Amino acid sequence: MLAKSLQAKKSELSKTEKQLEILSNGFFKDGSLPTFANKLKGIIQFPLRPNTIEILQINVGYMCNQVCAHCHVDAGPDRKEIMTIETMEHILDVLKTTSVNTLDLTGGAPEMNLNFRWFVEEASKLGVKDFIVRSNLTIILANKKYHDLPEFFAKHNIHVISSLPFYKREKTDKQRGDGVFDKSIKALQMLNDVGYGKEGSPLKLDLVYNPSGAFLPTDQMALEKDFKKALKEDFDIDFNNLFAITNIPISRFLDYLIASDNYEDYMYALVEAFNPKAVGNVMCTNTISVSWDGYLYDCDFNQMLGLKVASKEQHISEYNEASLSDREIVISQHCYGCTAGSGSSCQGTVA
Repeated sequence: MLAKSLQAKKSELSKTEKQLEILSNGFFKDGSLPTFANKLKGIIQFPLRPNTIEILQINVGYMCNQVCAHCHVDAGPDRKEIMTIETMEHILDVLKTTSVNTLDLTGGAPEMNLNFRWFVEEASKLGVKDFIVRSNLTIILANKKYHDLPEFFAKHNIHVISSLPFYKREKTDKQRGDGVFDKSIKALQMLNDVGYGKEGSPLKLDLVYNPSGAFLPTDQMALEKDFKKALKEDFDIDFNNLFAITNIPISRFLDYLIASDNYEDYMYALVEAFNPKAVGNVMCTNTISVSWDGYLYDCDFNQMLGLKVASKEQHISEYNEASLSDREIVISQHCYGCTAGSGSSCQGTVA
């Protein structure tokens, strides 16, 4: 496990400007590979524009109890960026007056925000269609104050989505740290015990798979079948769906690609796997990402690159659905990750 975030290590790649410089130069600048914008122009999809805004994805803070090798947020225990109650109240106001039907809480470990439970309780009163919390699972066992999270989630009918890199210990611990697999299995069993992932239960438990190396995920349906068989046979664990997500070449995964001399090959693989059918359904077309300090982005990945929405209103306190629905989506070369193969979004494949 990494001891510190890129930011804490004062790595050059902790700066969004450096990441964007890498993504814009080299074989994209000399024309060896087409930029994402030129690729969209070739299929008459430029500029990329949103459809109906259905999802607010809220990053309530970068603090996390883990420091995973491929984390695009560069989250960790040393990250102190945490959303305030004031910003949460602005989000609640938006939910009362817009067409948003899905609230998606992420981090870091969102549960580590001291106001997390208050926010869940208040937001759940507003009756959004799908209320998601992205839990890393191990947080449930990290401290006794989190041990009742399964019951808390069930009480508020939270849709739990959790990352599990693989159904075997070695691959999971390699990506997320020693002991993470066993704790994740225990947490999944605790969620099952209160009804999550069980046939006939309204409590939804989905898992997220992303590759442990510099390669694209294989077929989502086949992976889901393998995960369900292995987790049931080995640990008597049930879950609803598996989402296969492509690793996006930013932050710690970009650092890994460069350090392992895989960056060029990976970018070529993404470009070669570009799927025009995925473009119209990528997450930025129906999602607004809100950062811990309330700024608005087209997606979680743009948030981590500091690429705010191309709109006059860029903060949740001045949210304007009409203006945001009429914006052009900000893109760069990392966007190839969402359009490769069957496409990729926070809800899995899109094509």
